[in-house]
Amino acid sequence: MLLWTLLPIVSVSNAAAKESSDQLIIINKKTNKLAFFEGGELIRTFPVATGRTNKLTPEGTFEIVNKIKNRPYYKDHIPGGDPSNPLGDRWMGLDVNGTAGTTYAIHGNNNSKSIGKYVSSGCIRMYNDDIHWLFPQIKLGTKAVITNSKLSMTEIAVNHGYSVLHDYDGKLIVNGKVIKLEHPLAIVGSQVFVPMRELFGLLGAKVTWNNEKKTVTAVVGDRTLVHTPLTNTVKLNGDTVTITASRVIANTTMLPLRNISELTGFKVVYDADKKEIRVTGGTSK
Repeated sequence: MLLWTLLPIVSVSNAAAKESSDQLIIINKKTNKLAFFEGGELIRTFPVATGRTNKLTPEGTFEIVNKIKNRPYYKDHIPGGDPSNPLGDRWMGLDVNGTAGTTYAIHGNNNSKSIGKYVSSGCIRMYNDDIHWLFPQIKLGTKAVITNSKLSMTEIAVNHGYSVLHDYDGKLIVNGKVIKLEHPLAIVGSQVFVPMRELFGLLGAKVTWNNEKKTVTAVVGDRTLVHTPLTNTVKLNGDTVTITASRVIANTTMLPLRNISELTGFKVVYDADKKEIRVTGGTSK
């Protein structure tokens, strides 16, 4: 048991936990599938193997607290990276009941025929190519939900408080005209997000991108807005204004609808019953 002390035990800081809050992993034992969500979107789904019996792979919500390459298989003294190592060469440890990532994990395998089956002693096995893709994407502190459910991955995510991205299916009306945008409005949780460049352009604003500073600037009448995507502040004529953090969807900066009026001076009305967003102001194009 002395060998366990060689493991790098990683504690997750509050900052790391906040950074990882846009990610979610779901393992559904009923289908033996793993889903990876990021930024409110279901990015990819993978086949996995889980416990030989239902109780062996624990259910609940657990944090990924360490990421290890070439972890040895201590039980049989197999070196890390060895082709016979049943852990493969990637390990993402789960903090299950205080085990601090030493006992349960999402990891690779040495028998690809086992994937999709109920064969493990409790861990979640993936194809080596799949975990090689997933491993660098995952941030420490990311939550992993392990369940046994008939629901879809998206339904499971929503039921665990994760805000899933949906296209807004209502109308956008700008100065009395129904507008069809190239980048659709999005709903994350209960909030609507709008494409900054397109909407501001429709209202006569000039929008530019500074690649060096990674900021977007909009000149709206006598107002100049400077914003760094994915942050929750905007410089408005030099003063800092706090907003709901913006999103980047399909390489497009999306601002929260609830903050558009205070930032631009435009009148914004969100009619949930009629499924209409009405924006007036500026000089329509």
